[in-house]
Amino acid sequence: MSRAGAWRIVEDDLSGAAIRALLEQHFAGMLANSPAGSCHFLDFDGLRADGVTFWSIHRDDELAGCGALKMLDAKHGEIKSMRTAESFLRQGVAAHMLDHIIDAARARGLKRLSLETGSSGAFEPAIALYQRYGFTECAPFADYQPDPFSRFMTRVL
Repeated sequence: MSRAGAWRIVEDDLSGAAIRALLEQHFAGMLANSPAGSCHFLDFDGLRADGVTFWSIHRDDELAGCGALKMLDAKHGEIKSMRTAESFLRQGVAAHMLDHIIDAARARGLKRLSLETGSSGAFEPAIALYQRYGFTECAPFADYQPDPFSRFMTRVL
């Protein structure tokens, strides 16, 4: 399905019904594809925490997806909560959001971006996107521990 209009990315306070519903889908999707103890998504309070910036991406007035940047330290950030709305899958939403997060990280002077994602087949499209953007497998970072249900990736900016 092709849609007219330009992409618009905005910092989001998570107060809208549409973004809350998308995040609920995100949480449910993570729990459906990985054991609860291996799910590391930020809940609503976590996404509002100091050091986390959360964005939503829209086409016209429709919510298309979301993503966040969590500051780990002055030079290292983590990508969190990347999710595309079902009706916008395979339309470049995640790539636009990832471009935005990378640009924001560079603007903040970060030198490295890392992420944790699942290891099951459900996560292959996300892993392929990150690989296209130069992310490579790495050891667990920050407070993460080795987990067969997690894949860790990083890239230098």
